Amino acid sequence: MRSFAFPALVAAATLGAAGHAHAADMPEAPIYKAPEVEVVAAGWYLRGDIGFTNQQVDSLGAIEYDENPTFEVHQKDFDASPLFALGIGYQFNDWFRMDVTGEYRSKASFRGFDTYDEGQNFYEADKSEWTFLLNAYVDLGTWYGVTPFIGAGIGTSRNTISNFSDIDPYNEGAIGIAGSHAEWDFAWALYAGLAYRVTPDFTIEFAYRYMSLGDAQSGDPRLPDGSNPVPNNPLYFNDLTSHDLKVGFRWALGGGGTVVSKY
Repeated sequence: MRSFAFPALVAAATLGAAGHAHAADMPEAPIYKAPEVEVVAAGWYLRGDIGFTNQQVDSLGAIEYDENPTFEVHQKDFDASPLFALGIGYQFNDWFRMDVTGEYRSKASFRGFDTYDEGQNFYEADKSEWTFLLNAYVDLGTWYGVTPFIGAGIGTSRNTISNFSDIDPYNEGAIGIAGSHAEWDFAWALYAGLAYRVTPDFTIEFAYRYMSLGDAQSGDPRLPDGSNPVPNNPLYFNDLTSHDLKVGFRWALGGGGTVVSKY
């Protein structure tokens, strides 16, 4: 009886040890951890923008154009010019924000050329604007720190035509000169761009903007001696638009742009 029991005890102990060792070698079950999600807290922010304009005018107009159908415009081009803007806005949530901006669009040189049955005119002028817009943006998600966005804005623009001259070399070299003229008009804009969050409170934007600025007109041209053979005859700039490229900077106020993580 003893001779049988002892080997049985040894076998049981051996199996138990082997089972324990096998259990110790089993890997632990992985613990699932949800990915972190960046959440932008609501709050106020300041913004600044710099960029360049690429402006066009749909058509030119004048009293003489209406009176003489032989007038034909061959050139109506603007040079590029810099722009500078400041604004304040509010981030409502992860995907929606609004801001108000004031912007100075520096002088862009204009050159125009038309012909008519008796001669031709060469135009030169400068154009500048002050624009004020209420803008709304939709952020379309963030990938590797980059957030694409779209937006739209409405407001007003004060369009100024200055340093205007009209030279007609076939009319005894007549030169018409006009002082500055400014007028307010309705303005609107469409945006598309990318934003990169450098720190929780500082973001850089790279954006394209299409902008409609309304209309403008020159002052009433006069000859150098002060006479005005065709009174009330400014040159009209109808439907001014611009394709702008901008770099924007946003600073969150009071930690309003803090990024937090949630699971």
